[in-house]
Amino acid sequence: MEVIIPSDADRIATIAADAICTLLDRKPDAVLGLATGSSPLAIYTELARRHAAGEVSFARARAFTLDEYVGLPPEHPQRYANVIRDEFVDKVDFDPANVHGPDGLADDLAAAAIAYDRAIAAAGGVDLQILGVGTDGHIAFNEPSSSLGSRTRVKTLTRQTRIDNARFFDDDIDQVPQLCLTQGLGTIMEARHAILVATGAGKAEAVRQLVEGPVSALWPATILQHHPHVTVFLDDASAGTLTLAEYFRQTYDAKPAWQGI
Repeated sequence: MEVIIPSDADRIATIAADAICTLLDRKPDAVLGLATGSSPLAIYTELARRHAAGEVSFARARAFTLDEYVGLPPEHPQRYANVIRDEFVDKVDFDPANVHGPDGLADDLAAAAIAYDRAIAAAGGVDLQILGVGTDGHIAFNEPSSSLGSRTRVKTLTRQTRIDNARFFDDDIDQVPQLCLTQGLGTIMEARHAILVATGAGKAEAVRQLVEGPVSALWPATILQHHPHVTVFLDDASAGTLTLAEYFRQTYDAKPAWQGI
């Protein structure tokens, strides 16, 4: 696990976008794992800027989103299929047919979950997965107590997650669905490279557990300690309780440029 704490928070988007553009230069039909939420927005904005400047194309790329609420109607603005389209897909040259998400409106949710994992495998797996982390340590919608080997499935959201997400639903927790379809931790761990972004003091405890705590189902993101290629981007606030924060800064400052991330 590489932990990067840029002195300038805007550098997070720049460094992450560099890695994605390098991947697409090498492999134009790469499979990207796309996260929603506030954490990756700066990355998407930077990628859209580079696309507009003619520096990168997503025309042959494929993408899979992490999760979806169960039961939100197709036109709902907070349905993640709509969110990722508005925040990123429609701002670049993705073929909409190549952007996939779990079907939260399926008649058979269990079958839809199995089909989603199979679709990712059939695409050759995810080359680069973007992640955020919740205040309780969840990644995707794998809430505390999630099996570390879990696959895409139906999950019940914790009250804390629904409180955190109520800001997208007019600050009304009752509008936030209780169920979701989410990639499992085992599914996420199969991505060849994972980039996780966490900012703000509210994420500091989840970050401390992720980076320096024991691997535990109570903090699902800690499973990433077992992944062979994870890059964690933090700002000063989210890194504020890390014992080794200064070491991580020194390590990145001394890193040869040719290594990339």
